[in-house]
Amino acid sequence: MSENGNDTAATLEVKDLHATVEGKEILRGIDLVVRQGETHALMGPNGSGKSTLSNVIMGRPGYVVTQGSVIFQGEDITKLTADERAKRGLFLAMQYPTEVPGVSVVNFMRTAYQAVKGEQVSALAFRKHMKSQMDRLNIEDAMVNRYVNQGFSGGEKKRNEVLQLAVLEPKIAILDETDSGLDIDSLKLVAEGVNELVGPDLGVLLITHYQRMLNYITPDRVHVMVDGRIIRSGGAELALELEERGYEWTREEVAA
Repeated sequence: MSENGNDTAATLEVKDLHATVEGKEILRGIDLVVRQGETHALMGPNGSGKSTLSNVIMGRPGYVVTQGSVIFQGEDITKLTADERAKRGLFLAMQYPTEVPGVSVVNFMRTAYQAVKGEQVSALAFRKHMKSQMDRLNIEDAMVNRYVNQGFSGGEKKRNEVLQLAVLEPKIAILDETDSGLDIDSLKLVAEGVNELVGPDLGVLLITHYQRMLNYITPDRVHVMVDGRIIRSGGAELALELEERGYEWTREEVAA
């Protein structure tokens, strides 16, 4: 039984994962398990491979798995395309969301929703679903009528990603440095949105460089990634220890 008490919880399992980017090995044997209903934080210094791991899990082109596998709900998805993984219930909130000029947020999300769910939905039915999630996250109508991320502040881009997460209803979400570039007020708003969505139906892998995001989102588990490997795991207190001592002490412990 999973930690959240749900026998049928979807599980993301990364097994001995090695991966290269442009011929350079970045991931050097990652083992990680995230279940629906759990919140995990993956921390590490810049260049440790955190974002590479998120892209490999989602099947982004250009990231080559040389060894190991990604298992989701008991299925080996290592060779599936990104859209096939999304249809199965995986979601990635990107560190640097891209602009889509000429396409409104509401139209973009309706297209994504239909692609992920594999069914057509009327504009009225989708708008009702989306509005319920907007109300839940305190997001105003004006934002979803704008073009996707065009002219958005850093905080608006990240809140838009959280709205996508709410609308698409994945089983496991990977949030890649959602706190990147946010001031403290924007950080609080984004964290409030994530906390609103966290629950038995959603597992979260929160990738972050700093402990500050974890002041607002309390993880069940914290993992430390250095040089393409997860070298330490623990409870939420591990993040506080990292904040106090930095990452160098973890390297020293591994060397010892």
